[in-house]
Amino acid sequence: MDEPRLRIDIFSIFPQMFDSPLRESILKRAQEKGLVHIQVHDIRAYAEGKHRQVDDAPFGGGPGMVMKPEPIFAAVTQTLGYSLEELERLRREARIILLDPAGRKLDQELARELGAERRLALICGRYEGVDERVRERLATDAVSIGDYVISGGELAALVLTDAVVRLVPGVLSNIESVEDESFGAYLLKYPRYTRPRDFRGWKVPEVLVSGNHQEVELWRRNAASERVAKLRPDLTR
Repeated sequence: MDEPRLRIDIFSIFPQMFDSPLRESILKRAQEKGLVHIQVHDIRAYAEGKHRQVDDAPFGGGPGMVMKPEPIFAAVTQTLGYSLEELERLRREARIILLDPAGRKLDQELARELGAERRLALICGRYEGVDERVRERLATDAVSIGDYVISGGELAALVLTDAVVRLVPGVLSNIESVEDESFGAYLLKYPRYTRPRDFRGWKVPEVLVSGNHQEVELWRRNAASERVAKLRPDLTR
Protein backbone atom coordinates (compact mmCIF):
# COMPACT_ATOMS: atom_id res chain seq x y z
CA MET A 1 0.00 0.00 0.00
CA ASP A 2 1.23 3.51 -0.79
CA GLU A 3 2.26 5.83 2.00
CA PRO A 4 -0.59 8.06 3.24
CA ARG A 5 -0.59 11.63 2.03
CA LEU A 6 -0.77 12.86 5.62
CA ARG A 7 0.04 11.31 8.99
CA ILE A 8 -1.46 12.79 12.15
CA ASP A 9 -0.38 11.68 15.61
CA ILE A 10 -2.50 12.94 18.49
CA PHE A 11 -1.21 12.94 22.07
CA SER A 12 -3.69 13.02 24.93
CA ILE A 13 -4.31 11.71 28.43
CA PHE A 14 -7.88 10.92 27.37
CA PRO A 15 -7.39 8.96 24.12
CA GLN A 16 -10.85 7.37 24.27
CA MET A 17 -12.38 10.76 23.46
CA PHE A 18 -11.28 10.21 19.85
CA ASP A 19 -12.75 6.75 19.34
CA SER A 20 -16.11 7.65 17.81
CA PRO A 21 -15.24 10.83 15.85
CA LEU A 22 -12.34 9.16 14.04
CA ARG A 23 -14.56 6.22 13.03
CA GLU A 24 -17.30 8.21 11.36
CA SER A 25 -17.97 10.15 8.16
CA ILE A 26 -15.14 11.89 6.29
CA LEU A 27 -12.40 11.06 8.79
CA LYS A 28 -13.28 7.39 8.58
CA ARG A 29 -13.34 7.36 4.77
CA ALA A 30 -10.04 9.24 4.53
CA GLN A 31 -8.36 6.55 6.60
CA GLU A 32 -10.05 3.69 4.76
CA LYS A 33 -8.82 5.12 1.45
CA GLY A 34 -5.28 5.15 2.81
CA LEU A 35 -4.97 8.89 2.19
CA VAL A 36 -4.60 9.78 5.83
CA HIS A 37 -3.24 7.88 8.81
CA ILE A 38 -4.45 9.08 12.21
CA GLN A 39 -3.22 7.55 15.45
CA VAL A 40 -3.96 8.57 19.01
CA HIS A 41 -1.37 8.05 21.73
CA ASP A 42 -1.87 7.96 25.50
CA ILE A 43 0.61 10.36 27.11
CA ARG A 44 0.15 8.52 30.39
CA ALA A 45 1.80 5.44 28.87
CA TYR A 46 5.04 7.41 28.69
CA ALA A 47 4.96 8.65 32.29
CA GLU A 48 7.30 7.15 34.82
CA GLY A 49 6.56 5.80 38.27
CA LYS A 50 3.99 3.49 39.72
CA HIS A 51 1.10 5.92 39.25
CA ARG A 52 2.07 7.20 35.78
CA GLN A 53 1.78 10.77 36.97
CA VAL A 54 1.33 13.30 34.16
CA ASP A 55 0.65 16.44 36.20
CA ASP A 56 2.00 18.30 39.21
CA ALA A 57 1.47 21.47 41.23
CA PRO A 58 2.79 24.68 39.64
CA PHE A 59 5.98 26.24 40.93
CA GLY A 60 5.24 29.51 42.68
CA GLY A 61 1.84 28.30 43.84
CA GLY A 62 -1.57 28.88 42.37
CA PRO A 63 -4.67 26.83 41.58
CA GLY A 64 -4.86 23.63 39.61
CA MET A 65 -2.24 21.33 38.16
CA VAL A 66 0.19 21.60 35.26
CA MET A 67 1.01 18.82 32.80
CA LYS A 68 4.59 17.63 33.25
CA PRO A 69 7.09 17.95 30.40
CA GLU A 70 8.79 14.53 30.62
CA PRO A 71 5.93 12.28 29.44
CA ILE A 72 4.97 14.70 26.65
CA PHE A 73 8.52 14.93 25.33
CA ALA A 74 8.90 11.15 25.57
CA ALA A 75 5.57 10.44 23.85
CA VAL A 76 6.23 12.75 20.90
CA THR A 77 9.89 11.94 20.31
CA GLN A 78 9.55 8.18 20.65
CA THR A 79 6.42 8.01 18.50
CA LEU A 80 7.97 10.07 15.72
CA GLY A 81 11.23 8.12 15.96
CA TYR A 82 13.65 10.68 17.37
CA SER A 83 15.79 10.90 20.48
CA LEU A 84 15.75 13.84 22.86
CA GLU A 85 19.13 14.81 21.44
CA GLU A 86 17.50 15.16 18.00
CA LEU A 87 14.86 17.70 19.01
CA GLU A 88 15.94 20.38 16.57
CA ARG A 89 15.90 17.97 13.65
CA LEU A 90 12.50 16.70 14.73
CA ARG A 91 11.14 20.25 14.83
CA ARG A 92 12.43 20.89 11.32
CA GLU A 93 10.89 17.73 9.89
CA ALA A 94 7.43 17.71 11.53
CA ARG A 95 4.84 20.27 12.59
CA ILE A 96 4.30 19.74 16.31
CA ILE A 97 1.21 21.63 17.36
CA LEU A 98 0.21 22.48 20.89
CA LEU A 99 -3.54 23.10 21.15
CA ASP A 100 -3.55 26.18 23.31
CA PRO A 101 -5.81 29.24 23.80
CA ALA A 102 -2.81 31.53 23.33
CA GLY A 103 -1.99 30.07 19.92
CA ARG A 104 -2.65 31.25 16.38
CA LYS A 105 -6.35 31.14 15.69
CA LEU A 106 -7.41 28.34 13.36
CA ASP A 107 -8.83 29.59 10.07
CA GLN A 108 -9.06 28.27 6.53
CA GLU A 109 -5.66 29.72 5.61
CA LEU A 110 -3.99 27.83 8.46
CA ALA A 111 -5.94 24.66 7.62
CA ARG A 112 -4.61 24.81 4.06
CA GLU A 113 -1.09 25.44 5.33
CA LEU A 114 -1.20 22.42 7.63
CA GLY A 115 -2.90 20.30 4.98
CA ALA A 116 0.18 20.72 2.80
CA GLU A 117 2.37 19.04 5.43
CA ARG A 118 3.28 15.37 5.44
CA ARG A 119 3.19 14.84 9.20
CA LEU A 120 1.45 16.59 12.08
CA ALA A 121 1.70 15.92 15.80
CA LEU A 122 -1.05 17.39 17.98
CA ILE A 123 -0.51 17.82 21.72
CA CYS A 124 -3.67 18.14 23.81
CA GLY A 125 -3.27 20.19 26.95
CA ARG A 126 -5.35 19.73 30.10
CA TYR A 127 -5.78 21.14 33.60
CA GLU A 128 -4.16 24.58 33.96
CA GLY A 129 -2.03 23.95 30.88
CA VAL A 130 1.30 22.35 30.02
CA ASP A 131 4.77 23.10 31.27
CA GLU A 132 6.09 26.07 29.27
CA ARG A 133 9.10 24.07 28.11
CA VAL A 134 6.78 22.02 25.92
CA ARG A 135 5.79 25.19 24.08
CA GLU A 136 9.32 26.58 23.92
CA ARG A 137 11.40 23.48 23.20
CA LEU A 138 9.10 20.88 21.60
CA ALA A 139 6.15 22.49 19.83
CA THR A 140 6.70 24.28 16.54
CA ASP A 141 3.25 25.88 16.63
CA ALA A 142 0.46 26.70 19.05
CA VAL A 143 -3.09 26.76 17.70
CA SER A 144 -6.37 27.95 19.21
CA ILE A 145 -9.84 27.22 17.82
CA GLY A 146 -11.40 30.33 19.35
CA ASP A 147 -11.67 32.75 22.22
CA TYR A 148 -13.59 30.63 24.69
CA VAL A 149 -12.82 28.05 27.35
CA ILE A 150 -13.13 24.29 26.85
CA SER A 151 -11.99 21.50 29.14
CA GLY A 152 -8.94 20.48 27.16
CA GLY A 153 -7.22 20.21 23.82
CA GLU A 154 -8.98 17.06 22.63
CA LEU A 155 -11.99 18.75 21.08
CA ALA A 156 -9.72 21.38 19.56
CA ALA A 157 -7.54 18.63 18.07
CA LEU A 158 -10.61 17.03 16.48
CA VAL A 159 -11.71 20.34 14.97
CA LEU A 160 -8.24 20.94 13.53
CA THR A 161 -8.00 17.37 12.25
CA ASP A 162 -11.34 17.59 10.45
CA ALA A 163 -10.52 20.99 8.93
CA VAL A 164 -7.18 19.71 7.60
CA VAL A 165 -8.15 16.20 6.47
CA ARG A 166 -11.00 17.36 4.24
CA LEU A 167 -8.46 19.39 2.23
CA VAL A 168 -6.28 16.38 1.42
CA PRO A 169 -6.68 15.58 -2.30
CA GLY A 170 -8.99 12.62 -2.85
CA VAL A 171 -10.65 12.71 0.56
CA LEU A 172 -13.83 14.38 -0.71
CA SER A 173 -15.45 12.77 -3.73
CA ASN A 174 -16.25 16.08 -5.43
CA ILE A 175 -13.47 18.68 -5.56
CA GLU A 176 -16.09 21.42 -5.77
CA SER A 177 -17.10 20.50 -2.23
CA VAL A 178 -13.77 21.96 -1.13
CA GLU A 179 -13.41 24.83 -3.57
CA ASP A 180 -16.96 26.13 -3.25
CA GLU A 181 -17.63 25.86 0.49
CA SER A 182 -17.57 28.47 3.25
CA PHE A 183 -14.25 30.35 3.54
CA GLY A 184 -13.28 28.93 0.14
CA ALA A 185 -14.68 30.64 -2.94
CA TYR A 186 -17.03 32.58 -0.65
CA LEU A 187 -16.36 34.02 2.79
CA LEU A 188 -19.61 32.41 3.90
CA LYS A 189 -21.74 29.88 2.07
CA TYR A 190 -24.68 31.27 0.17
CA PRO A 191 -28.20 30.21 1.32
CA ARG A 192 -29.14 26.70 0.21
CA TYR A 193 -32.56 25.23 -0.57
CA THR A 194 -33.97 21.83 -1.48
CA ARG A 195 -37.40 20.28 -2.05
CA PRO A 196 -40.20 21.17 -1.53
CA ARG A 197 -40.22 24.41 -3.52
CA ASP A 198 -43.05 25.70 -1.33
CA PHE A 199 -43.05 24.87 2.40
CA ARG A 200 -45.87 26.48 4.38
CA GLY A 201 -45.89 29.36 1.91
CA TRP A 202 -42.14 29.94 2.19
CA LYS A 203 -40.91 29.60 -1.37
CA VAL A 204 -37.53 28.93 -2.91
CA PRO A 205 -36.16 31.98 -4.83
CA GLU A 206 -37.32 31.69 -8.42
CA VAL A 207 -33.83 32.20 -9.82
CA LEU A 208 -32.70 28.87 -8.34
CA VAL A 209 -35.25 26.93 -10.36
CA SER A 210 -34.91 29.04 -13.52
CA GLY A 211 -32.28 26.82 -15.13
CA ASN A 212 -30.15 29.88 -15.91
CA HIS A 213 -26.76 28.92 -14.48
CA GLN A 214 -25.24 32.37 -14.91
CA GLU A 215 -28.10 33.98 -13.03
CA VAL A 216 -27.87 31.33 -10.31
CA GLU A 217 -24.14 31.97 -9.88
CA LEU A 218 -24.68 35.73 -9.70
CA TRP A 219 -27.47 35.28 -7.13
CA ARG A 220 -25.25 33.03 -5.03
CA ARG A 221 -22.38 35.49 -5.01
CA ASN A 222 -24.64 38.38 -4.07
CA ALA A 223 -26.44 36.36 -1.42
CA ALA A 224 -23.11 35.24 0.08
CA SER A 225 -21.88 38.84 0.23
CA GLU A 226 -25.11 39.97 1.87
CA ARG A 227 -24.80 37.17 4.41
CA VAL A 228 -21.26 38.23 5.31
CA ALA A 229 -22.32 41.87 5.72
CA LYS A 230 -25.23 40.87 7.95
CA LEU A 231 -23.83 37.96 9.98
CA ARG A 232 -20.04 38.29 9.94
CA PRO A 233 -18.97 41.85 9.08
CA ASP A 234 -15.70 41.16 10.91
CA LEU A 235 -14.60 38.97 7.99
CA THR A 236 -14.31 41.99 5.69
CA ARG A 237 -12.24 44.17 8.00
